[in-house]
Amino acid sequence: MPTRTLVLNVNGARHEVQSSTTATLAEVLREGLGLTGTKLMCNEGECGACTVLINSRPVLSCMTLAADAENKKIMTIEGMADLQTGALHPIQQAFVDRSGMQCGVCTPGMILTAKALLDDNPSPTEDDVRNALSGNLCRCGNYRRITESVLLAARRMKEGGKR
Repeated sequence: MPTRTLVLNVNGARHEVQSSTTATLAEVLREGLGLTGTKLMCNEGECGACTVLINSRPVLSCMTLAADAENKKIMTIEGMADLQTGALHPIQQAFVDRSGMQCGVCTPGMILTAKALLDDNPSPTEDDVRNALSGNLCRCGNYRRITESVLLAARRMKEGGKR
């Protein structure tokens, strides 16, 4: 299978990685860069566990060719916490505080989708949150606590001025 060198901007850092020309972004993030927070579950674009942000928009990385992500800003769950202090992003902290995760498989995709929502709409309603997260499946059925987590994060981010 043909390979090429990809230059990816992931979590604010430039990475060069050798990749098959048909590799998905999820495969390159996990196998090429060791960023295993991006979960690869259904591999069919149905569950949202592989969601990352590309240019601040949620994207299913299992359905995106890695080559299509060149020259774009990619954020994975590993890029959410403060890289210098290790402090969790307010959305991550709200998921901890409200028990927004159970098994954790859907959590990275939920958090990144929530970040995109809150960046666009800092004061979402419960329906806004549910609609934004509707493409992300939680096999544990923890939707109520996930929604509560996002609403808590929105309140905290408004109060603290953090995005």
